[in-house]
Amino acid sequence: MCSVDICRCFFPQNPFEVALTIALAHVMDFLYPYHSGFMLKMHPVHTSYTLALKLGKPCTSKLRGVATWLIVSVLHMFAYGTALLASCIVGRWLWLITSAYILKLSMSLRLLLSIVNNVRTCFEKGDIGCARYWTQQIVRRDVYKLGKEHVASAAIESLAESLVDGYTSPIFYFTIGGPLAALLQRLANTLDGALGFKHGCYEDVGWFSAKADTALNFLPARLSALIVVVYAFLAGRRVTDAYNVWRRDCRKTESINAGHPMSAMAGALGVELEKPGFYRLGNPINDASEPRTLRNAMKIAVAMAITFVALTLLLSTLIHLALHQYINISLKALPEICMKTFPCY
Repeated sequence: MCSVDICRCFFPQNPFEVALTIALAHVMDFLYPYHSGFMLKMHPVHTSYTLALKLGKPCTSKLRGVATWLIVSVLHMFAYGTALLASCIVGRWLWLITSAYILKLSMSLRLLLSIVNNVRTCFEKGDIGCARYWTQQIVRRDVYKLGKEHVASAAIESLAESLVDGYTSPIFYFTIGGPLAALLQRLANTLDGALGFKHGCYEDVGWFSAKADTALNFLPARLSALIVVVYAFLAGRRVTDAYNVWRRDCRKTESINAGHPMSAMAGALGVELEKPGFYRLGNPINDASEPRTLRNAMKIAVAMAITFVALTLLLSTLIHLALHQYINISLKALPEICMKTFPCY
């Protein structure tokens, strides 16, 4: 167990520091959402992805996959942990800025919303080529072969899933484990994207990366889906209808996590989200490619993000109160324990 002084260098010390760090991270995300050049090359998503592909050779064993995950994670955690330690030695304000920057690197909200908004604008103009271009920035599948309904579906699906992978999950782990916990979640998600394929030559080497990402996102995915359902009224839908769609369709995707936010969003918007040949979520009540539908999706996403931060701040307060109470009780009991254990004359 670390000493109090060392703990100060890796964890926020009170709910105020948690709130301030999250606020600073959002300011950074707003001011600099898109990394390029040197900043992109030094971004942990880029460096971990590149290193994972070099170490996790295709058609190799699960053991190599575990080793790759550990090496990539430990190297990044050590580098950013050293930065936290150095900033802590200099001063608390520098530590808060460093912590906020690590959280900013671990999450992405403005860029995601900007891309979806660009897709909406393209549909408003009737420019399907433009909509395909922007949607391709956030999905793996080849959208240039898809019609407008499936392009819009892909954009909404990615918005819902990426809100968990790239926003609520890092915020959640920052709240309970500090900036390095948020970074570890982001690294796990990146390694899953690099190696975590369930078929082909990456099936074994990517096995551990896929399992780690699934485990870390398990709770945030379900909490996020529940909040999305609550905000169905922003799209003119009934919460009960959205909830029923979520519970009905959440297990239709191959990923046990992705189906939750995607089916919740489908229910909240009253649309059908489909990846041809794989899954179909929701009911085709509204047209997914309507600009109004995409605008409603962004409204729900923003409301969900704000609510999730508020809930995590409440969680942070409860955690710190519980720890404070535990420490006080432990300190009060220490003399009695000492008297019973040692001859404290």
